Amino acid sequence: MHPSHEVQGTGVSVRGCRAEDFRDILNLLRQLWPDLELDDTAMEVVFEECLRGDDYYALCAVRGGTVIGFCDLTVRPSLWQSGKLAYLDDLVVDGAFRRRGIGAALLERAAEIAAAQGCRHIALDSFFHREDAHRFYEEHGMRRLGFIFGRDL
Repeated sequence: MHPSHEVQGTGVSVRGCRAEDFRDILNLLRQLWPDLELDDTAMEVVFEECLRGDDYYALCAVRGGTVIGFCDLTVRPSLWQSGKLAYLDDLVVDGAFRRRGIGAALLERAAEIAAAQGCRHIALDSFFHREDAHRFYEEHGMRRLGFIFGRDL
């Protein structure tokens, strides 16, 4: 993975995630999706499988040995982009550490990785009620492009 990067003035570093980070990451995902019942075991299997993939990048923001931020990115071919597209799957910072530049550092590091992989665009989805997240993304150069539709199978 990529070397660790310090988030200036925070005592936080951003580094690639490891399998042993899963429990801390799961706690962050519970903050991101408080209304979902998460299957810890299944999620851990998927996380470890993703970490072994060539087109998956997971970043952790770490302070004092604890993961306080998480971001993961998938790179894939895109006809729309006539090249590679980076998709930001998740980005979450512990509620006690928000508004300190940690999310921005994770987003910027993800964009650097995407650019280094030859991606032409970085995209993400965000549910309607996450207005604070929408402002954050717009403040960091992202723009609203459309709606996402989905259904359970």
